[in-house]
Amino acid sequence: MTAQRRDRPIVIGIVGDSGAGKSTFAAGLADVLGRDRTLAICIDDYHRYSRAERAVNGLTPHDPACNYLDILEQHIDLLRAGEPILKPVYNHVGGVLQPPEYVEPKRFIILEGLHGYATPRLREHYDLKFYMEPQAQLRLRWKFQRDTGPGGFGYTVEQAMSLLPKLDRDSAIHVAPQRGWADMVISFYAPDDRPEESGANLNVRHILRPTLPYVDLAPLLEAGADNGLVLELARDVDGRPADALHIFGGQDAREADALQDALWRLLPNRHAQRPAIGEFRDAENAVQYSHPLALSQLLITHYLTNAALDAHAI
Repeated sequence: MTAQRRDRPIVIGIVGDSGAGKSTFAAGLADVLGRDRTLAICIDDYHRYSRAERAVNGLTPHDPACNYLDILEQHIDLLRAGEPILKPVYNHVGGVLQPPEYVEPKRFIILEGLHGYATPRLREHYDLKFYMEPQAQLRLRWKFQRDTGPGGFGYTVEQAMSLLPKLDRDSAIHVAPQRGWADMVISFYAPDDRPEESGANLNVRHILRPTLPYVDLAPLLEAGADNGLVLELARDVDGRPADALHIFGGQDAREADALQDALWRLLPNRHAQRPAIGEFRDAENAVQYSHPLALSQLLITHYLTNAALDAHAI
């Protein structure tokens, strides 16, 4: 039977706490999928209040009351129906609200932010849902680097520290429970012998839940058997068994590139040339490269492609 083409976009959710690496991951994913057919939206654009207003009213962005989630719900409805939206804009540099922008839907829509799965109506819109959960200390390091470092959000160290107790409180109440709705949980963590590692040589674990579309991991595991890939049966935080795929950092650069190329060639409808993915910014705001990040972005694209094929798309 010939599959019929479906016109509505494939909608991808990336949720996690502040500083979890959502925007970095989404940017690389858009590069793999193709910027010409991918729309990436930061849910922070739906903040109700500027940074200065939040300082007065005492709300944090981690509280749903600080966000126009009802408007976000309406906008996803419109984008899924192929209609444009007038999207609000929040500028993290200075924390100010700016004039809205006209946005049209594309084949793939990535929604990344704190509250992507916060309501039943939001959750029902996604084809695939991911949750970013790096090690706690690693996330804090990334967050302070982003908030206070060069090219960051413009906070002083004192300001960032003073906000942390309220942010942690609201995150535990409102953000962390959304982990339960994810199809995959992505956790970057430092190697045991390098506990201070925070960049290129991090390991990453993917908890693969049964709600994911089927992807044959055998070619990937065979190609990476001697190059830092391990699939094991593990226990999720709720005690349920789940497959866990580990990608280890510190691989030989040539072998790592060959593994990525092998995974890239397995993608249907790919671009002619593999894009430069796996990029992140270090504490000095310089662009660096991570093989586990790049391979994770490629792996997730396979799940997205299979989800799209299952729905008679792309």
